Amino acid sequence: MDEESKKLIEETLELAKDNNEMLHSMRRSMRIARIMSILYWIIIIGSAIGVYYYIQPYVDKALDVYNSASNSIKSFNQ
Repeated sequence: MDEESKKLIEETLELAKDNNEMLHSMRRSMRIARIMSILYWIIIIGSAIGVYYYIQPYVDKALDVYNSASNSIKSFNQ
């Protein structure tokens, strides 16, 4: 094998190693981004459920007041 061919093969090997390193880095970044996105949506949905759970008694009381006022108005009209 002549020197030129050997040099080209070594350069190709070096480029292949660099490409492999970049691809692994990109894959790692994509995994981290996917995990962060999932955590983001879990926090959004979880906080919405938590707020609903926390506010539900107040909403129920407001609906009861509205229904009783509505019934009072209906009975007053009759």
